[in-house]
Amino acid sequence: MRDISILIAEDDEEIANLIVFHLEKEGYHAVKVSDGQEAVRVVENQAFELLILDIMMPEMDGYEVTRRVREQHNMPIIFLSAKTSDFDKVQGLVIGADDYITKPFTPIELVARVNAQLRRFIKLNHPQKSNNTNLEFGGLVISLDQRTVTLYGENIELTPKEFDILYLLASHPKKVYSVEDIFQQVWGEAYFEGGNTVMVHVRTIRKKLREDKRTNKWIKTVWGVGYTFNG
Repeated sequence: MRDISILIAEDDEEIANLIVFHLEKEGYHAVKVSDGQEAVRVVENQAFELLILDIMMPEMDGYEVTRRVREQHNMPIIFLSAKTSDFDKVQGLVIGADDYITKPFTPIELVARVNAQLRRFIKLNHPQKSNNTNLEFGGLVISLDQRTVTLYGENIELTPKEFDILYLLASHPKKVYSVEDIFQQVWGEAYFEGGNTVMVHVRTIRKKLREDKRTNKWIKTVWGVGYTFNG
């Protein structure tokens, strides 16, 4: 844990200090900034394994910070916000966040979610070697080693969670995964009201794979059960 750095972008100093205290108590190295522009600037010059972003910040909001960070980096991003509507949560996940925590929050919950995100991120970025980590389906190529997806030679930009879901489904074509199964395997934690989160990610993957323009779809919905990969 000592080598893991986490950036906290939060303009409320009291909240930022509370987060730093509990993360450092857990053994992480925590860096705090107070506005969005500074967050982007720091990420460009320092390596982080995870970002915690407030949404409403001076200079640049958390949504724009996420868009810019996602252009170059795939570390987990957790939104921490007083915006509690389902629309806000869905918007955050679609933009590229991996988790969304509403204020007020408990430090125990925050640390638990940070730990879960980091376990998944570290595990998937240091996979065990295998004879073949590329999955190919016609024009779709999914590389676990490179964590890349190409569609007829064109690179498809997926967030870490979107990649994890696609790789999970594609690794076992025709197997039906329930929403609960997907949440538990991709998020690495017990299922708890994660159904909407999974559905939002699947919808975004389909859009990026341009399934709206194809008759035969790679990700097939099994109504009342879950999803399967139609490879």
